[in-house]
Amino acid sequence: MKHFQILMAAVILFASCKKKEEKKDETEETPTIDFVVAFGSCNMSQEPNPFWDDILAEKPNVWVWGGDIVYADTDDVDRLRTIYAMQDTVPGYAKLKKEVPIIGTWDDHDFGLNDGGAEFAIKAESQQVFLDFMGVPKESERRNREGVYAAHEYEVEAGKVKVIVLDTRYFRSELLKSEDTNKRYRPTMDSTATVLGSAQWQWLENELNESDADFNLIMSSIQVLSGEHGFESWGNFPLEVEKLENIIVRSGAKGVIILSGDRHISEFSKTAVSGLSYPLIDFTSSGLTHSYASFDGEPNQYRVGEVVSDKSYGIINLNIKKMEAEFKIMGDNGSVLQELKQSY
Repeated sequence: MKHFQILMAAVILFASCKKKEEKKDETEETPTIDFVVAFGSCNMSQEPNPFWDDILAEKPNVWVWGGDIVYADTDDVDRLRTIYAMQDTVPGYAKLKKEVPIIGTWDDHDFGLNDGGAEFAIKAESQQVFLDFMGVPKESERRNREGVYAAHEYEVEAGKVKVIVLDTRYFRSELLKSEDTNKRYRPTMDSTATVLGSAQWQWLENELNESDADFNLIMSSIQVLSGEHGFESWGNFPLEVEKLENIIVRSGAKGVIILSGDRHISEFSKTAVSGLSYPLIDFTSSGLTHSYASFDGEPNQYRVGEVVSDKSYGIINLNIKKMEAEFKIMGDNGSVLQELKQSY
């Protein structure tokens, strides 16, 4: 009888320990995610995009187009409209569009001119076609101003997220050709050269100055921090990079994060900015239907981790209560190709 009692006590003790272990496991589950941002760029409507079902599975609060939504490269407005219409017929995208808010900006190929800027002859007409595709109401103020830039605010129980989408095409000054055969363009120190144009600059400054959001995400179709590669980037206009960083610092806006696309590669860039209490991160996600498969390296002094040259999209999980962000470069079927975490 005594042996039986000892055995039962051991069983009870084991069960008790197991329950405590199970309870401990429950407390170690993934931190709360208050807001999910999904984004991507470089998408050909006629090519298979394997990610739409994966993006839906992430349950994003918003999908942000980072530009090159379609590849039109045309000054024929009717052709441009037809190519956008093809994207709307893609079943996976149509399903996403029904279930998730869609916002975003354009880049050169949906703007209509490869590496194009302020000189593009039909930019005003192209803007209206873009706004039609994005479902912007005819009475919106965006219909009556130059450029496709806009700000969107989202409130959840934990707080507020603001997504600012920039237009790096409509007003952008001419690029300078590089004498280096390994690079396409070179930086200019001309103080009159611009990426955003004066009206958009003033608008951006106001949006950041007046923001009470916990996180402020800025979508720039072209990379902001990585500028040594000699392709398109804010690095071709270093004075404009400095101006952007100064505006962010002076605004006091919380949790500013930069998103970008264009390059057909995905990577994280990160830098310390004087006067900013947290690092500035530029998360590049590109491309959705085609990527720089033959990528064999390029300089980026701000890079964190490795370049992902496979097709991918971006996910940002925001924990507003703890002011933490989890950045993930995503492949097919929920695979995480690379990730980065940052406190703000």
